[in-house]
Amino acid sequence: MGSDSKTEWDLIGRPVRLADLAAWQTNSIVSREIIKRAAGTVTVFAFDAGEGLSEHTAPFDAMVYALEGGAEIMISGAQHAVKEGDMIIMPAGKPHALKAVERFKMLLVLIK
Repeated sequence: MGSDSKTEWDLIGRPVRLADLAAWQTNSIVSREIIKRAAGTVTVFAFDAGEGLSEHTAPFDAMVYALEGGAEIMISGAQHAVKEGDMIIMPAGKPHALKAVERFKMLLVLIK
């Protein structure tokens, strides 16, 4: 199996706890891209409490899977609370934003 990213090599062929791939930092958002292909990306994020992503749109559907903690995700003006174990899809072309209500880790899967 080929790899497009040096960061993937230490993850291939072994079990890994997703939440351990990005560590929280005070007043910050940390991300680690774990797969990057022409067809899409898979990224783990760690948000300190109160941190977030401002409203934006994306040209492709994006799936968020909450790994730890909780966040509020706005999609086209509707607020959604997500917590560990929850999944939500942010549809292509619809404005969305995220704010961590507590320390929050998520897996973001973007398929083109």
